[in-house]
Amino acid sequence: MDSINKQQPEDNHEDLRGPEAIEKLKALSDKAKSCFFCTRIIGGEAFSTRPMAVQKIDDAGNLWFLSAIDSYKNKHLQADPYVQLLFQGSAHSDFMSIYGHATVNQDKAIIKELWNPILKTWFTEGENDPRITVIKVTPRKGYYWDTKHGQFVAFAKQIAGAITGQTLDDSIEGKLTI
Repeated sequence: MDSINKQQPEDNHEDLRGPEAIEKLKALSDKAKSCFFCTRIIGGEAFSTRPMAVQKIDDAGNLWFLSAIDSYKNKHLQADPYVQLLFQGSAHSDFMSIYGHATVNQDKAIIKELWNPILKTWFTEGENDPRITVIKVTPRKGYYWDTKHGQFVAFAKQIAGAITGQTLDDSIEGKLTI
């Protein structure tokens, strides 16, 4: 029996590097708006996760977050700075997993740059709240799953495939090397 990948009439794997990988990272992150930020990702143990909004992705592909200095997340990062970020932009596409190294600081200039008034919900003293920290995640590895031509085309190919009995999957996946 052939695998589903061998039944594909078109290539469904593309690894991306450098600027192309950063562009995909930005595009999928923008669609998702937030991610699951996972800490304590030591093999064989339960990891900790929480939803987090990416405040910025810079031109080097680093992801920037704001967090409270006294949060469990920050305590976890002190003990182990490696994280896994999980993104889902829609129910059927725009998935991404990023593994990286996190650093934490209280750089006031970066806090000012990343500040959004809605964050006052968590930082009641505003952008000068002494509890605010900046988390910078530098990606080490990444992987994405997406559609090549958008959800409408992907759905149309699924229907056509079901009618004809062919594998007409419009998905694309691959490694992200940033």
